Order: sequence, then C-alpha cells, then structure tokens
Amino acid sequence: MPGKKGTQEEAPLKLFYIFYSKERMENWIRTLQELSFTADPSSDDPPEGLLALSRFAEDITIEVLKIVRLFQNGRFTSDEAMERMREVEAIIMSEVRDNEIGDVLESLQLSLLVLFSACRKFMDGSYEKDVKALMKRARAFPAEEMEKALEIAGEIGAAVIGGIPCCEKYMANDPGKSALFDDWLVEIETMRDAMKSLKDFDESTGEED
Repeated sequence: MPGKKGTQEEAPLKLFYIFYSKERMENWIRTLQELSFTADPSSDDPPEGLLALSRFAEDITIEVLKIVRLFQNGRFTSDEAMERMREVEAIIMSEVRDNEIGDVLESLQLSLLVLFSACRKFMDGSYEKDVKALMKRARAFPAEEMEKALEIAGEIGAAVIGGIPCCEKYMANDPGKSALFDDWLVEIETMRDAMKSLKDFDESTGEED
C-alpha cells in the first residue's frame, strides 16, 4: 500500500557492517609475532615490527572513525554509534598475553585510549576547541596525573575530528618527560589523517570506495 511504501522509504538505513572482529585482531597479532622489534644497527629504517604496529594502529583508528563518520552523516544515532564503538573497544582493549607481544599490545592499547576518549567526546559535544589552551593545561599536569591529561588529550582529539589542525608543533622538546602524552598526540595525528581519508566514505553502505 502507498502508506507502507512511504514508511519504508523514510526509514533510516541500518547498517550491518562489522567494524572490527576478534579474528581481525588475531591476524594482526600473528603478523606482529613473526616480526622483529629490534633495530638493525646497520640501517636507519625502523624495525619491521614497529612499522607493522603503526599500520595496526592506523587500521583500528580508521575503523573506529568510520563509526564517527556514519554518526556525522546521520546513519547512526548517538546511542547506536556509542554502542558500536564499545563493541570495538572491548575487542581492542581485551586482556593482553603475558609475553613479549603482550608488552607490545599493551603499549598500543595505552596509545589508543585517546582514540576512544576523543570519539566519545566528539559525539556528545563535551570538548573545547582551543587546542593551544588545552595543550598548556595538559602539560601542566605532573607525570603521575595522566588520567587528567588523557581527559584533555581526548578533548584535543575531538577538536581534531571536528576539523581543527594539530599536533606536531606541540610535541614536547623533552619526550621523556611526557612520553605517553606525546604518544597520544601521535595517535591524534593518525586520527586527523584518517578523517581526511574517510572524506568520501560511503555512508549508505558502510564500505570504502
């Protein structure tokens, strides 16, 4: 009947896209286990393991930000997007193994804390946009108050998702003083690049071009 047809046309398209899976993560972990994280003294190139770890972080970042992009395009409500993100977060932040690769994964998990924090803040609008002021506040926290610094890093990340530039010029001159915060800034730069790559993301199917 005409009434039913109109209802179907107006109903929002629901996506059945798997943004991340345990199998996908396990594939990455197996790859990392086969690679070396020790630098070759005869080469200026980073170890293969670190390069793969960077690609792993980028892979996760892109998939999480697809959820945000679909939220921006009105394909997900805030609640739906938050639920999808929690599903991915539960996989990525699952308990790590008690071995060398476990230490590598734990380092990755720490750096990705800012990704999930930033996405939540962006979607609920609870962030400031003055990146310079946020940086100043974050740098004022002592090293042991990294939870507070993470809150601010999340705001910076949310601002970047919203299109505000960051973060290379804000890197610490003394990386050892705030290494974790600078790791978060590196992840925020990855987020910035990922958002650019998702500019033409097909919001109607949940797939890349």
